[in-house]
Amino acid sequence: MAAAKRTQYYRTLQDDFVESANQSYALGEDYVWIRTGLGAKLARAVLYAIAYLFAFAYGRIALHLKIVKNVNMKGFRDSGAVVYGNHTQPIGDVFFPALVCAPKRCYTVASPANLGIPVIGRLLPWLGALPIPENFGQMKKFVAAVNQRLQEGNCVIVYPEQHVWPYCTQVRPYAETAFDYAVKNRAPAFCMTTTYQARRFSQKPKVTIYLDGPFYADTGLSRRAQKEQLRNQVYACMKKRSEMSTYEYIEYRPMEEDKDGRE
Repeated sequence: MAAAKRTQYYRTLQDDFVESANQSYALGEDYVWIRTGLGAKLARAVLYAIAYLFAFAYGRIALHLKIVKNVNMKGFRDSGAVVYGNHTQPIGDVFFPALVCAPKRCYTVASPANLGIPVIGRLLPWLGALPIPENFGQMKKFVAAVNQRLQEGNCVIVYPEQHVWPYCTQVRPYAETAFDYAVKNRAPAFCMTTTYQARRFSQKPKVTIYLDGPFYADTGLSRRAQKEQLRNQVYACMKKRSEMSTYEYIEYRPMEEDKDGRE
C-alpha cells in the first residue's frame, strides 16, 4: 500500500475525529421517528430524489466514486435488508447508501449529534435518518421505527464502528449489538465496504464501494449466538474487501506508537 500522506493518532477506537457543530444535541421528548400524512410523504420523496442526485454528482466529481455490486438488490424487492458499512466518509456515508442500495429506499441509524449540524441536520430525518435516543423511554419508539422500515421492504443502514474516521483503510472491530435488527426481523444482512485507491493527479484517493451478501443468521441458534454469527460473517467479508484499498491517505496509529511523545 502506498505511503500515507499524514498520520492520525488515537487513544481508543471510540475516538471522534469528526464532530458536529452541536455534538451534545439531544432529541426532544416528543420526537417522532416516522411522520405520516401526504405532506410528509411528498416532502420525503422530493428531498430523497434531490439527495440521490447530489450523491451521484458528489461521488463522481469529488471522489471519483465507483460502486461494485456483487449482489443485485432488485432480487430483494419484497424483503427488508440491513446493510452494514465501515464509517470513513463524513458526507459520503450520509448520501452514498442511496446509490449502493438502489432501487431500495434507505434509512440510516445515526447519532443524534448529526441532527445538530447547521441546515443539513434539520433535513436528515426527511432523508431517512433514524437517530438513536439516549433516553431509555424513547428506545421502544426508535426500535419500532427500525422494525417498521424493514417490514416495509426498505434498507436500514448501520455503521457499527459508530465513529467516522475519514479515509481509514482498516475495518475497526465492532460488537454484535447492531445485528439485533437483522436477527429480530429475520432480514438478510449485507455489507458495503468503502475502499481507497490512488488517483493519478491528486493526493486524495478515489473511492470504490463494494456491496456483498446476503448473509443470514442461523435460526437454530440462540438469539445472542445468531447475532455473533452474523457479525462474524459480515466482519470477515468487510475485512477481506478492505484489502482492496491500495492507497492510505491518512494512517491511523495508536497513541503509544507516537515516537515524539505528542498528546
